[in-house]
Amino acid sequence: MTPLPPCQPLCPWRLGASLYMPAHRADLASIANGDKLPNLRSMIFCTEDAVADHELRRSLEHLRDSLKDFIAVPNKFRFIRARNPGILSRLLDLPGIDKIDGFVLPKFNEGNFRAYFDQLQGSTFKVMPTLETRDVFDPAAMTALRVELSRQGVFDSVLMLRIGGNDLMNLLGIRRPRHFTLYQTPMAAVIAHLVCTFKPYGFQLSAPVFEYLNDRDTLQQEINLDLAHGLTGKTAIHPSQIFAIEACYAVSRDDYEMALSLCESQSPAVFKMHDAMCEIATHQQWAQAILDRQRCYGVHTSVPLGGEAVCSLLDHTH
Repeated sequence: MTPLPPCQPLCPWRLGASLYMPAHRADLASIANGDKLPNLRSMIFCTEDAVADHELRRSLEHLRDSLKDFIAVPNKFRFIRARNPGILSRLLDLPGIDKIDGFVLPKFNEGNFRAYFDQLQGSTFKVMPTLETRDVFDPAAMTALRVELSRQGVFDSVLMLRIGGNDLMNLLGIRRPRHFTLYQTPMAAVIAHLVCTFKPYGFQLSAPVFEYLNDRDTLQQEINLDLAHGLTGKTAIHPSQIFAIEACYAVSRDDYEMALSLCESQSPAVFKMHDAMCEIATHQQWAQAILDRQRCYGVHTSVPLGGEAVCSLLDHTH
């Protein structure tokens, strides 16, 4: 069987459940270095919604001081959520800013596209624009934004697009009810539209937050629907959510075995496996996503991976 290449260092699946925290949090360096929350894969130090206006100066000063104590830690991905393009400019001037992997760009749209990206031109920072303004509800605006993000020198810097669920629901004047997934609200149509607008062009999108801490069942239902919509990763609002989210990213034994066979150079074009049709031409991207998830999160079961025989044809009909 063909050996699988390692997951790329900043493959979007490696971010897992990204934890937001205000930039003035006292233990910032301890979290960044893995002394606290050692299992946290990715973190986002926020200078926007999590920071009140009167706390902004203190937050930026604390972030500046904390950066001096950041050390390189394998598989820890650190981002800063810039409040606006002006704050991004100040962040880029901080000593030690090269210890950060990149930036989250909030309220991102065509109107502030250049204000953000002109500053980042020529840098190696990865960015995660957040789609959370009225433009999201305008298909033409999203198509135009996709064209801008697809330009040479921009596309390669975009790690993924984040969907700002709470901001979008605020624009609609609603809040997710308890025991409801996002997919039982108008956000279902919004997420589906964003997936169909951006994913065919090579962009990954992450799932919005789940804002209730005492409802694991609904959280799990929502994550399963996130995955069914092709979303990669989910923002966490509390450390207690991290394991619950990432446990759902382990793949099933059947999916893993089918993905391996779909990526095997000697496999037939179409075959039957685990009572499912497997067709290399149409299931290749799905298979690659399953293998990326498996590299990061493993397989659900400890049952040995034996697999079943791959049939050269899918029974007698296709």
